[in-house]
Formats: sequence, C-alpha cells, structure tokens
Amino acid sequence: MLIFAASDKGGTGRSVTSANLAYHRALAGDDVCYLDFDFGSPTAAAVFDVADAREATEDLGLHAYLTGTVSEPARIDVWSETEHQVLRFPPPGCGRLVLMPGDVSGGEFAISDDHQRRCIDLLLNLSYEFDLVVVDLSAGRSYAVDMVLAATARPEMRGVTARWLVFHRWTRQHVAAAASLVFGPRGIVAGGAHRGHDEEALRNSIRFVRAAVPDPESPLWSQVSPTQSAWMRKTDGDLKQLASNQGIGYSQVLGSVPLEPVLQWREQLITDEDVLDSQIANQETWTALSQLAGRLTDDKYWEQA
Repeated sequence: MLIFAASDKGGTGRSVTSANLAYHRALAGDDVCYLDFDFGSPTAAAVFDVADAREATEDLGLHAYLTGTVSEPARIDVWSETEHQVLRFPPPGCGRLVLMPGDVSGGEFAISDDHQRRCIDLLLNLSYEFDLVVVDLSAGRSYAVDMVLAATARPEMRGVTARWLVFHRWTRQHVAAAASLVFGPRGIVAGGAHRGHDEEALRNSIRFVRAAVPDPESPLWSQVSPTQSAWMRKTDGDLKQLASNQGIGYSQVLGSVPLEPVLQWREQLITDEDVLDSQIANQETWTALSQLAGRLTDDKYWEQA
C-alpha cells in the first residue's frame, strides 16, 4: 500500500507525524519504506536521527534517482544506522524500517516523461517489496504532488492501493488551505481527474489529519482565566463548523494529534521510553499516533463518508 502525505503549507507536522506513523507500523511488524519526496526541503533524515548515513548518501538520494543521475536511490536501514539509542534496539518482531532520503542539494524540478517513468518503476517495485510505503510530498501544489498523481493514474499502477493523508494544523488558515489543496480548482481531486483518475475513487482515498490540536478541557489549559477558557471553547467550535463547511469535517478526518512539545520543538520519533521512562512526551500523543497508524490500512475508516 502507498500512503501519500501532503499539506498545503509547511509547518503542519506532515513529515514528523508521517515518520512516527511509519515507525509505529514497523513496530507492529510491517516492512515499511519511507520516501522523502519533499524535494525542496528533505528533512526526514533528521526525524529518524540518521545524520551520518544521510551525509554518506548525499547526491545518491531520490532527487538524483528521479533526475537520472543514479540508477538506484540510496537506502538507509533506520534500525542499524540511527543515532537514536532506543531505536538501535527495536523489540523482537519488528518489521524493516527503511528510509530513502532526499538530496539536500536537490530542489523542485519540472517533470519529464523520463522522470515519470522512474517514479512509476520505483513505486511499483517498492509496493511489492514492502507492506507499506509512506511518501512524504513537498508542501502545496508541487511537482512532487503532480508526479505521483500522474504515476498512480497509469494502468500498471491501478492494482496498487494508494491513499492520501492531508495534514493541517487546527487554525482557520490551515483548515481553509487544506480544503483548497484537495478540492480547489487546481487541487488534488481536479488534478487527479485531469490525469485520468476516477474522481469519486480519488475523493474516497483522501483523509485529513489534524496536527497540534489543543484540548480546551485538558489540564494544560486549566489555569487560564474564565474569559480565555470561554474564548478557546468558542473558537474550537467555530473551527469545527468551518471544517464542516469546507468539506473536511469529522467524517473526513482519519485522526488528530494533540499539541505535543516533543513534536513541536524536537520534531523526532516518540518512543515508549519518552512516554514511560523519561516522561518528556504524553501518553495521549503515543495513543493518538498508534491509533492513526492502525487506521491507515483499516478499510472501515476509508469507506465512503
């Protein structure tokens, strides 16, 4: 299965959340490959703590492969190459966790037929090799989004299940931007239909993920003034109505991730040690990520809303 991670804006938590979902699925026993298709700003290597391996594979990554500089993109085995001490000792029964990094020296590029063919070959081969392939796309209506929309519309790709996660923060601007990215005149749905996708099927393959969602009822906000508390509750209600009006209401949401300092400030994988031992991360965040990871392949969460 292919999971495409998209967002209209940067700073939505797309990359760090996607990496955590890949990590949870590997912990559960799946063989998982993570592709950094954020050509302008590939950051997945930092989230997986593979800085040394990342440096060793510079100019051998996905940008170099897609533009024809190398015949095969570099692979990094996260379990063996990470500098994160907890990740170096995964529990028994884990699946593979492989990162295909981007090239820092790369960048966005217009898509040619040769680029498209290499993309199709890569996605096809990885879909056979791995249980789950997570593709982290550049923010916005990027060449990366166009490339995978065109690739998955090809006849040879139609036997491969592809699903989309669109990430947004819980703000007015991000809700509107996420809805526009998907449903706008030049959004994912329109762009996919133009390239040969069945519009209804593509719509049903898209779900939204709300990141950094504050809970007005949580102890974190218990010390605010009554006026602030009332304002937060009203604003939260207004956002729910806005999301519904924009077509990205509750029935279209696969899950949400709470406001979490570790994700906001460190942008790292959250391990059970972070929750149980050092207690720098919240159990609610771990649970939300685990549930969201499970829903990626659970068909009942992808039925027509």
